[in-house]
Formats: sequence, structure tokens, C-alpha cells
Amino acid sequence: MTNSNSTPMTYKDAGVDIDAGNELVERIKPLVKRSFRPEVMGGLGGFGAMFDLSGKYKEPVLVSGTDGVGTKLKLAQQLNRHETIGIDLVAMCVNDVLVQGAEPLFFLDYFATGKLDIDTAAAVVGGIANGCTESGCALIGGETAEMPDMYAPGEYDLAGFCVSAVEKSLILDGSRVQANDVLIGLASSGPHSNGYSLIRKIYERAGSPSDAVLSDGRNVIDALMTPTRLYVKPILEALAKFNTNDDGQGAIHAMAHITGGGLTENIIRVIPDGLGLQVDAKSLVLPPVFAWLQEQGQVAANEMWRTFNCGVGFVLVVDASQVDAVSSWASSHDLEPRVIGRVTENASTDLHQRVVIE
Repeated sequence: MTNSNSTPMTYKDAGVDIDAGNELVERIKPLVKRSFRPEVMGGLGGFGAMFDLSGKYKEPVLVSGTDGVGTKLKLAQQLNRHETIGIDLVAMCVNDVLVQGAEPLFFLDYFATGKLDIDTAAAVVGGIANGCTESGCALIGGETAEMPDMYAPGEYDLAGFCVSAVEKSLILDGSRVQANDVLIGLASSGPHSNGYSLIRKIYERAGSPSDAVLSDGRNVIDALMTPTRLYVKPILEALAKFNTNDDGQGAIHAMAHITGGGLTENIIRVIPDGLGLQVDAKSLVLPPVFAWLQEQGQVAANEMWRTFNCGVGFVLVVDASQVDAVSSWASSHDLEPRVIGRVTENASTDLHQRVVIE
């Protein structure tokens, strides 16, 4: 059968603009290069990215993590705020691998959209590059996928992947945790990148008030879109100060990144069987953005604790004798530490019975 339409077709006719993709790569090259570390071999544009790990570790253990930013991405697209969502992507990955004491080495991103908008993509990748630079992690490569008909106009999706390393003798795996260890909570910058399916519903119920002002004078939109705090550099510094020996006697016995599942389901992940957590509810004073969410959504306290970080984005499980020293150090680094509870004896096999907030 002869095709009556003899007009030659191109990839661009099908919705994929190779030239736009090349233009994006050229635009982001300077941003990406700023994140490079001395171990990075080569530059952007190859089929694979190379990183030289020789010479830095005696017994290196690689720790990897991958994540996205959840439905905070939809809010970013709804509000046309694309500059910081990439920081969220980096933070969700590097803060996770940091929990085991690992230093983030390099990062890969995946950006997918129906039709590539160079300005939007450059803003997003620029945020990723900034997040990598701030956490000392090289943005060593990535993928930009233009897939017509897969996404509605203006929509895009994000994913990230991080590789980190830790000296084998210094791994924090929870095995050092013991009863009477103290939980030190470090301040979050806001909801970070979790709970946004509920946040968006609450925001809609409140009438999508772009001009609403919180009790601290901040605009509610600015508070909701504040990027996830990056804990990498200060925490690595803390580990170098308090956990330098490989004898298992460091002051910091474990750490937890407070993400989906909130306070009730994240800290317990690094606590060994036979132990539980006693969290002081009075220590969990909700920052204004969380208080606004709770009021507008009529969200019960228990639901707040299991959905949001409630102002505590990262937790250190610390030897009781070192609490003052670690807290003083954290205060000097503007991490706003506060004791939020302690580790207890608890033989229950039920996760929820091992965490008591009262």
C-alpha cells in the first residue's frame, strides 16, 4: 500500500526536539561544573560518568540512595516555582545516605517531560546543581527525556540517585544504640518534601491563599516551597569531631532522616530490636507553617507526627554523657538542637508499641 502523505517526517514532528536538548546541556554545563569535585573524571556529554575513589578510604563501603520529591512537584508546577525543587531532590537523597555516616560523592538526575521547556528545565537542573554544591556532591551526570503524550503540557517528573562512601569501621548502622541514649532533634526548614498530598488538600481547603501570612510573618507559599534542609556538611563535621575513633565509642550512636512516616516511623528504623523510643510531646513545638496546616486541616496531633517532620528534620541518637557537648556544637552551627526524647528498653515486636509520644 502506498502512503498518500509523502511529506517526510522528522523526530521533531513527533514531538522530540533534539536541538532543544542540546541547548539545555550547553546552558547547564557551567552550573554543573561548579559542583565537581577533584575525583570527577571527564565532563558532561559522555555515555557514562567516572569518579576516582582511589586514595581516600582504607576500607570504603559504598552507600547508595534514590528518591524523588513526591507531590511537592505538583505544587511547584502549579505555582510556577522551579528554582528550588531541585534542591529538594538532592536533599532527599543525600540526607538519607548521610544517616549511615556516609559522605555523598556524586549524584545523577532524571528529568522527564512531554515537551521540553528549556527555561524550566534549566531552572530545575540549576537547583539540583546548587543542592549538590551545597552538600559537596558532584552532579556527575543525568538524563533529560522528552516523551510526547506521556505528560500533560507544563508537567515534568524528577528522580535522583546518589552514591556515597563511608569507612567500614565508622558505619552507623544502629548497632551502637543502647538504652538511655538521648534523641537530639535538629531543625527542619519546613515540611521538606513529605506530606504534600495532604498539604495540597489542606491548601485547597483553605482556598489556595497565595497571600496568606503565617504568625512569623512569612507568606504561606514561601514557607511551603522552602527547600529541604541539607544536613550533609555540618553532620560530616560532627562525625569527624565526635566519632573519629573506630572503637565504637563515638558520641553519636545513630542518626535518622525524618521523611515520609514522620517522627513516629523514622527514628525507630535505626533502633535495634529490644529497644524503643520515648518522645516528649512537649518538646515538639510546631513551627508556624505546621501550626497553620494543623489548624486549616483540623489534623490530629498523632496524624501530624506520623505525616510531617513537625520541625525536626534530622535526629541524632547520642550517648547520654555527650548530650551537652553535641548540643553545644549543633547550636554553634545553627542547627537549633533540642532534646526530644530517649531510647528505652522495649521488647515489643509491634513497631507502633515501640514508639511512645507523650
